[in-house]
Amino acid sequence: MLTSHLEAIEGVEVSPVEDPGPGARADLEDITARVPIEDLRTEQMLQQLQHQVSDLRVELRKQAAQWSVAHSELQDQIDALTKQNLALQQELRARGSQGAAATEKLSASLPRTCGSRALGVHKPSRLLGESSGRKSPAQASDVPLQEKKAPASKKDTYPSVPESSKARLPGQGQARRPPRFSADRRVEQVELTLSDGRMIVTFPNGTRKETSTDKKTTIIKFYNGDVKKIKPDQRVIYYFSDAQTTYTTYPDGVETVQFPNKQIEKFYPDGSKETAFPDGTVTRLKAGCEETVFPDGTITHVKRNGDKTIVFSNGQKEIHTAQFKRREFPDGTSKTVYCNGCQETKYSSGRVKVKDQTGKVILDQKQK
Repeated sequence: MLTSHLEAIEGVEVSPVEDPGPGARADLEDITARVPIEDLRTEQMLQQLQHQVSDLRVELRKQAAQWSVAHSELQDQIDALTKQNLALQQELRARGSQGAAATEKLSASLPRTCGSRALGVHKPSRLLGESSGRKSPAQASDVPLQEKKAPASKKDTYPSVPESSKARLPGQGQARRPPRFSADRRVEQVELTLSDGRMIVTFPNGTRKETSTDKKTTIIKFYNGDVKKIKPDQRVIYYFSDAQTTYTTYPDGVETVQFPNKQIEKFYPDGSKETAFPDGTVTRLKAGCEETVFPDGTITHVKRNGDKTIVFSNGQKEIHTAQFKRREFPDGTSKTVYCNGCQETKYSSGRVKVKDQTGKVILDQKQK
């Protein structure tokens, strides 16, 4: 059988491949030339689609921001309406309690009036005692009060609330409050992770929180313009937009406040305080004592008892107490004015001169 198959194969004639001809070769070259062109068009379309996707993402972020602003405004309106509703309910309850108090007051006064005029004046039938089988004075007095009540003004024409429905009012019992939206709900905040690892979270009220890649720096920009920063060294910096004031706390307990005029106040854990003014003056308060350093080098010390010492940049020194004021000069001379008006001058040479209240020299002792 194998021999027969081989003979059959040997008997098959193989025809040579024919030349496709010049027309077929041209078509093949045209197709080969069009392939790069089609790839280029596909790449261009892909880039256009990517640009469209990017534009759509930007538009989506804008719409999300607008939605958050609109949501915040609606929430404010809901809160305002809730407060207004509660205020109206309180007003209605206050008016009801005032009416009840007036009724009780009148009811309490009617029996005393009737009793003081007993046997002389006809007692009204509605104020008779329990022996007549009628209502008590307190119960009967409700009728004339309702009949003589002044017509309510427009702001008081609210429908009365049945007792059975009071539990459904806001703020009472199992009240149904208006829906409130919590920023903790993940569906109401937008989280975005950037390519460098930073994370940005945008909350519905417009607040924006940005966390650094290493999670050590956090910046929170609030919807009212305030900014809070947490630094890697654990400093917390809070900027108040309305007051344009910066408040900083340090890990060691030190707190600083910087005002718009560049004045800086520093508070220490021991209770001391340091204030640096824009002109360079620095004031320190500690343990009831005050020290002030002026730009020209003058230093002032004030003790707890009120005694003041002033050291000038030229070397002179003043001491103020309740008994005297003294000025000391660099050469050793000192002049003292006492509270009684007497003056004493001590010279560096040892000379002492004393004047009384009138300025008369009463002592002039020279060095021997």
